[in-house]
Amino acid sequence: MASFSRPKNCGMTKAHAAAQASSHINPDVEIRSYTMNITTVTGFDQFKSSVTDPATGKSRVDLILSCVDNYEARITINQVCLELQQAWMESGVSEDAVSGHIQTILPGQTACFQCVPPLVVASGIDERTLKREGVCAASLPTTMGIIAGMLVQNTLKYLLQFGSVSHYLGYNSLKDFFPTMDIKPNTTCSNSLCVQAQQEYQERINSPEAHAAAAAAADVAAAAAKHVGPLHEDNEWGIEVMTDDSNGSSNATRGTESSDAAAANAAFGSNDSAGGNDASLPEGLMFSLPTAGVDADVLQQEAVQPTAASLDELTDMLSGLSK
Repeated sequence: MASFSRPKNCGMTKAHAAAQASSHINPDVEIRSYTMNITTVTGFDQFKSSVTDPATGKSRVDLILSCVDNYEARITINQVCLELQQAWMESGVSEDAVSGHIQTILPGQTACFQCVPPLVVASGIDERTLKREGVCAASLPTTMGIIAGMLVQNTLKYLLQFGSVSHYLGYNSLKDFFPTMDIKPNTTCSNSLCVQAQQEYQERINSPEAHAAAAAAADVAAAAAKHVGPLHEDNEWGIEVMTDDSNGSSNATRGTESSDAAAANAAFGSNDSAGGNDASLPEGLMFSLPTAGVDADVLQQEAVQPTAASLDELTDMLSGLSK
């Protein structure tokens, strides 16, 4: 909203203003805007036709993002996505603008929007009766920005197939709380298309082909795991990776570290004609304070000697040196 709700856009529809702002951000992307009320019969058909491939009758989009603000519109999107077996992500911000959520809906695999209806709807209350005439819901751009960011991040993970796609992720700004959960489909969902999609999904994942594919994938993963070693096992700095599978190996590792430290201390105290290099160090490394060429007697003479002088007396000595 904040990116296209500007004075110069007064009079434009939200869809057209959003399309215009997005085109300015990335002119290489083709953006089409539609302005319609999808909760009407005509709007429902227009919306469905806008995401349907005329040649196949199937969905022509990868994902639908829902940012609508009422239950009727969400039900419309839910119905279209069930009819087309289309994945979509639902999002919303609470009336008081201090919390929100995103939800990934995969027909048959996760709960559709009618599987677990909002409490208000489940209680039989008409959502329209809760809105007061002439009074808008609270608007807090920070909450909306956070929810929008969560939605876009989840979209990227889903489309680019990385990380873990959240099936439900909430946000409570008052407590900085981000609840997450997996919402399973309701086998007694009121939408028959959802129940049918659930049955088809169970048949797919329990088919012999699916079991064979899962077994093959597990074998590939197990074989790959056997060959996984430390990253950059061979390196020019002589760095070694020690295992920490047991207390014994852990103690052995600490013992090695102690012996290495003792060797380093011993090497530091020795004089070397190579300017601070030591044979015990890998090639290319040297001590930061080389001692080569400095006579032990000179070091002793220039070293700070113990004194019984008080702090005030030492301060007077320093003051005398600066005069």
